[in-house]
Amino acid sequence: MDINRKKKIVILIIVISLIVAFKVFNLGQYLTLSYLKESLDKFNDLYEKHQALVIAGYFIIYVLTTSLSLPGASPLGIVGGALFGFWVATLVVSFASTIGATLACFVSRFLLRDWVQSKFSDKIAKVNEGIEKEGAFYLFTLRLIPIFPFWMINLVMGLTKMPLSRFYWVSQIGMLPGTMVYVNAGKELAKIESIKGIFSPRLIISFALLGIFPIAVKKLVAFYRKRKEKTTVGDK
Repeated sequence: MDINRKKKIVILIIVISLIVAFKVFNLGQYLTLSYLKESLDKFNDLYEKHQALVIAGYFIIYVLTTSLSLPGASPLGIVGGALFGFWVATLVVSFASTIGATLACFVSRFLLRDWVQSKFSDKIAKVNEGIEKEGAFYLFTLRLIPIFPFWMINLVMGLTKMPLSRFYWVSQIGMLPGTMVYVNAGKELAKIESIKGIFSPRLIISFALLGIFPIAVKKLVAFYRKRKEKTTVGDK
């Protein structure tokens, strides 16, 4: 057995073991918005005493959640805003989510790309051609407009020939606006003291942005593409 195959087996065992542990020990219950919101006071007390440790722990959990394509990234982002505040949470979530996404892309590439390329070479060739021509903008668009789940984008992009460095920086920039919207919603969520707080204008606006943002970006991207097509036709 060659070294490369041994590495694939080891990585596959690690990934499967972590996912099985997540399911067996029902760790998903700790990544729900309701649990995280209920535990916010405890997290705040811990954060006041051990800021660096809490941020490091949160960062690692977020990276693992994203890299293993587990549910819970969105609630973690919202609660991060409630716990750390807007700017610190934006910085931590932005890097944690991008590193996690890149690791997921790498694992998908390392374990599956050769097999997919050999089995579906004729079909994947067109995808690779599109990635070569407009890969960065295409990924950037997918990151801005959540048509597909982020975990799916990570895994599918791993099957292409897009360099991981490009995947990283495009994801870092493309996911930043959405990260800021989620973090801001979490920051406002932390201010609720009673039922009346749910209807505060700032909180309503924050959650409205969660719904409006993808639609607005979709319109802007469509406008950009239409303008680009007109320019191309004009040049001809």
